[in-house]
Amino acid sequence: MKIALSRAPVTAALLIAIAIIWIAELADPTILDRGAIVPHLWAAGEYRRIFTAMFLHAGWLHWAANSWTLYQLGMLYEAMFGSKRFAIVYFVSGGVASIASSLRVETASVGASGAILGILGAFFFSIRRSPQFRHEPWTKGLISQLMFWAFLNIAVGLSMPELIDNTAHIAGLITGLLLGLIPHRVPPPPPGRTVVDVQPYDEGLAP
Repeated sequence: MKIALSRAPVTAALLIAIAIIWIAELADPTILDRGAIVPHLWAAGEYRRIFTAMFLHAGWLHWAANSWTLYQLGMLYEAMFGSKRFAIVYFVSGGVASIASSLRVETASVGASGAILGILGAFFFSIRRSPQFRHEPWTKGLISQLMFWAFLNIAVGLSMPELIDNTAHIAGLITGLLLGLIPHRVPPPPPGRTVVDVQPYDEGLAP
């Protein structure tokens, strides 16, 4: 998959911000505590945690996996459907995932996984409702592979509830699915300006 950064500026900005905050975490681990989702955050009035947690990660593997998956999914979705739509799906899905997590978890939780699962979910209906992409042969293969990774992520989360915030994953995925139903008010740009040389989508995704 080769997509110019100019076609996905929001994704690029998110990746840079997440990387900078990860470096800041290494220098000052208390950032993690100050920005994580915590149980019953509503009672404490710390609503900022709904969004700050989306930029924090609990370990280098967590950060690397989410960054790589965001790079793959975010770049493609933003190039196909536009920066505004991508930003809405990402932040709304991530916010809903954080709220759901705060209502269910008993410990602190961080990560961009809920927002990333939202992008993954949005692909399904965004493609099916797109007059440009719904009949493309390669999008059918993409949807099949994304379905596999969505089910795999949920299954892994259910098998390791002590390590993975599956509540956030499921909430983000469902939110993304619903947001994918938003009508396309502006026709997508011509194919030549959207995606260049889309290769078979067989890389591993692990939000």
